[in-house]
Amino acid sequence: MYKNILIASDGSRLSDKAVASGLSLAALCGAKVVALKVVPRYPRNYFDGGLPIDRTSITRIEKEWTENAHAVLAKIRDRGTDEGVMVKTVVVKSDLVAEAVIAAADKHGCDLIVMASHGRRGVKRLLLGSETLNVLTHSEIPVLVLR
Repeated sequence: MYKNILIASDGSRLSDKAVASGLSLAALCGAKVVALKVVPRYPRNYFDGGLPIDRTSITRIEKEWTENAHAVLAKIRDRGTDEGVMVKTVVVKSDLVAEAVIAAADKHGCDLIVMASHGRRGVKRLLLGSETLNVLTHSEIPVLVLR
């Protein structure tokens, strides 16, 4: 069935449920897993939505975000090991989360993307958007969405 599953995580509780389901599916299929965490880039100027701060602070903030991403992925790798699933961890820096998820799945030869949906509706959906919906809309790879 599936040979290589990409599991996208944002580190939230809801995402943890999707991770657990994705790892269980991988164990059942004998598939490998690519665990992905997309880290945003810090806005560089006022027009990008950031406050004007010095380059050293920006570097420190981005380093913290990346370290946090590695910690989230290490937990996924450890859970995979407990279930007998080989997990490769990948951190991608991008402001375009959906595009980064699709590109990573393509790059790593994944045949399924597993991710969570927060299920936002109405104004929240308009304001916050839905990365999951964007992945569903634009991916040519099957997507399993969990809530």
